[in-house]
Amino acid sequence: MCWCYSHFVDEKKRQACFKNKLKVALIGQSLFGQEVYSHLCKEGHRVVGVFTVPDKDGKADPLALAAEKNGTPVFKFPRWRVKGKTIKEVAEAYRSVGAELNVLPFCTQFIPMDVIDGPKHGSIIYHPSILPRHRGASAINWTLIMGDKKAGFSVFWADDGLDTGPILLQRSCDVEPNDTVDALYNRFLFPEGIKAMVEAVQLIADGKAPRVPQSEEGATYEGIQRKENAEISWDQSAEALHNWIRGHDKVPGAWAEINGQVVTFYGSSLLNSSIPPGEPLEIKGAEKPGLVTKNGLVLFGNDGKALMVRNLQFEDGKMIPASQYFSSGEMSVVELTAEEVKVAETIKVIWAGILSNVPAIEDSTDFFKSGASSMDVARLVEEIRQKCGGLQLQNEDVYMATKFEDFIQKVVRKLRGEDQEAELVVDYVSKEINDMTVKMPYQCFINGQFTDAEDGKTYDTINPTDGSTICKVSYASLVDVDKAVAAAKDAFENGEWGRMNARDRGRLMYRLADLMEEKQEELATIEALDSGAVYTLALKTHIGMSVQTFRYFAGWCDKIQGSTIPINQARPNRNLTFTKKEPLGVCAIIIPWNYPLMMLAWKSAACLAAGNTLVLKPAQVTPLTALKFAELSVKAGFPKGVINIIPGSGGVAGQRLSEHPDIRKLGFTGSTLIGKQIMKSCAVSNLKKVSLELGGKSPLIIFSDCELDKAVRTGMGAVFFNKGENCIAAGRLFVEESIHDEFVTRVVEEIKKMKIGDPLDRSTDHGPQNHKAHLEKLLQYCEAGVKEGATLVYGGRKVQRPGFFMEPTVFTDVEDHMYLAKEESFGPIMVISKFQNGDIDGVLQRANNTEYGLASGVFTRDINKAMYVSEKLEAGTVFINTYNKTDVAAPFGGFKQSGFGKDL
Repeated sequence: MCWCYSHFVDEKKRQACFKNKLKVALIGQSLFGQEVYSHLCKEGHRVVGVFTVPDKDGKADPLALAAEKNGTPVFKFPRWRVKGKTIKEVAEAYRSVGAELNVLPFCTQFIPMDVIDGPKHGSIIYHPSILPRHRGASAINWTLIMGDKKAGFSVFWADDGLDTGPILLQRSCDVEPNDTVDALYNRFLFPEGIKAMVEAVQLIADGKAPRVPQSEEGATYEGIQRKENAEISWDQSAEALHNWIRGHDKVPGAWAEINGQVVTFYGSSLLNSSIPPGEPLEIKGAEKPGLVTKNGLVLFGNDGKALMVRNLQFEDGKMIPASQYFSSGEMSVVELTAEEVKVAETIKVIWAGILSNVPAIEDSTDFFKSGASSMDVARLVEEIRQKCGGLQLQNEDVYMATKFEDFIQKVVRKLRGEDQEAELVVDYVSKEINDMTVKMPYQCFINGQFTDAEDGKTYDTINPTDGSTICKVSYASLVDVDKAVAAAKDAFENGEWGRMNARDRGRLMYRLADLMEEKQEELATIEALDSGAVYTLALKTHIGMSVQTFRYFAGWCDKIQGSTIPINQARPNRNLTFTKKEPLGVCAIIIPWNYPLMMLAWKSAACLAAGNTLVLKPAQVTPLTALKFAELSVKAGFPKGVINIIPGSGGVAGQRLSEHPDIRKLGFTGSTLIGKQIMKSCAVSNLKKVSLELGGKSPLIIFSDCELDKAVRTGMGAVFFNKGENCIAAGRLFVEESIHDEFVTRVVEEIKKMKIGDPLDRSTDHGPQNHKAHLEKLLQYCEAGVKEGATLVYGGRKVQRPGFFMEPTVFTDVEDHMYLAKEESFGPIMVISKFQNGDIDGVLQRANNTEYGLASGVFTRDINKAMYVSEKLEAGTVFINTYNKTDVAAPFGGFKQSGFGKDL
């Protein structure tokens, strides 16, 4: 009964599925053609025949393989016409399938017009440019060569012209600064092109397909780019050279003559940082020699600007990192162990499966000269990963060792970890400041290496002291986030970190703490530059507490214990029940901008001590100490992939981390609004664990029986510490009526003594706010207070000097309904409300009348009153006769909408 009903429903669905479907002839080749074929079949269209190219070196085209496997008739014609006339046998074979529409996803053959116009609906063609621009066979190349800001594709109706038929549909995308032909094709033209071809066929089937004539305005036609016309002309700007090189990457490859040999350039990117030191390399035709650096080959345009090339390929097909151009001699041949011989035999079988046209795989067999294509590279890498114990190669490994013998040597070195021996390459931005040379990494840190963002995007990080740009920092893309998570996952599941005993983990963390301490002056200087923290405070708190945190949790590594549990069923079988605490896996950490390094330490030290791996996104406006930390982690000996740092925006990188299915826990410090969004994303994606340290409006109650001098001094610290950019800052002071006026007077007197200025000046008390937008928000906060009737006693203005400085500010007469009483400022703004003498329960009710519960404080000499108040205050931390006292051994976190879970 149930089965019959299900069958009936499926039949109805099937009938609906095949409504308005066409009989299609697919003419073309390649993986793109194969995917279009598969998707058309999936959508219910009937592919009645596939017309493709003959087998090459005994290997069938991917489209032919898919169609033959599916039972679709396949025709492999070397040509369709002779001397301008259609070959009779070919025409008869074509007509025999009875197609209603020809679909040409990618076709290198010339198809006669009687075939093009033969079906009821004619023919549609995919072209990888936004027609009428870049007509011709090398459209993707020319999109990049010409520096187009937009790329895309067109699906058009075939006519007797060259890419001139009416447009059916078009799609476009932005061209990223370092896109190559492959990158653009793989990111957009391939996946979106497949969808568009299927959509176009359905539009035709439904009778809704437009025919928009092409305009000749803006039309261009460029010839086919071949190796012989891909030579680099050096009298151009750096950007034009970059476009020429990337426009030929990977096929046909832009080249120049070096030392009498044709050398092809791959992996170009514009160089936005200072020129690194290197060894000159004369290049024929170039006015200025190139520079072989530890990062690659630097080339110069006629405008004085530079670009960098990552890889070079020689005439014999061998590819090397450009940084190794001057490396002397060949690497010695390593002798294989019995286990490595087994791996080599497995790889030989994989090669034989791909190079099916080669009778036998010999040591001298060249992967590409035997007919392999770029798609075969992807297949080779994936098959080796599946069949050789998860061994992860990169596509570049294949290009750099094309002969079987060389490839096996590379694999063996990879297995032995010898590929990890190379010194970490760091492209610093250096500054002479604070009586030292400060060296700051600025790239993404993924899998143990500093690297540009996948799409080459950068952004400026700003010095809040004067508003100047410190440097450009890599802006991580979704691809970079995925790479970082994959690296962390691999390090946890397959790497040395996952096998390491707890005591060795602790040793690495102790070493990292020592290195942070050795570099504390440099770290504190970077913190002052990037966040505006006063140097002396940065040295003691931002950096000092970070060092303490790693030392403290290093000691915990081998002390994480489970327990045995007595159970009723222990006898007579002597059953034993025990708990075991295990690491979660990959953890994501998103930190704020007020204590960049300390928040990193608070969240990551415990994470690492427990054996997890991590992907950390620093605040977009303060990335530099996190990237310096990454450098120190390598020097401390942390295996690659354990720590990954991805600078960028919360909307892109942060959101992807919260949604990523391979992340098992996320820790976030920031606003309550964003915390809610993160929690939602974590729940919907894979129910990952979450720790949230969010907003606060921490009350500080000052009773008349307090030690007033100490209350004034500590109360000011509770508000103005770290420029008020402090999670637990006293957001509202309640001062007992009898001492209220004196308290306010003393506070204003002390503020007037504070020195506002350069955070690197050792006598400065108060530095700039973290960034411009925050300063503007604080000024608006003060304006709102004045409008609502609060009394502005002092400050409330921007300091008249360069940078983002704000006067320490005091408001009184703040009533409970006011904006100032409810909302956190996160700045140097003291908000004071008085309460009636002796009204303990009344002031407690007011103090707890907030959705936040991060911290709180009370000042009184009466111990009974102090304990009563501290018990009633609804906050994660209560300070008694002190404030801002945190310690690495004390957990930290809040209640209510201040979040849940604990740091430290």
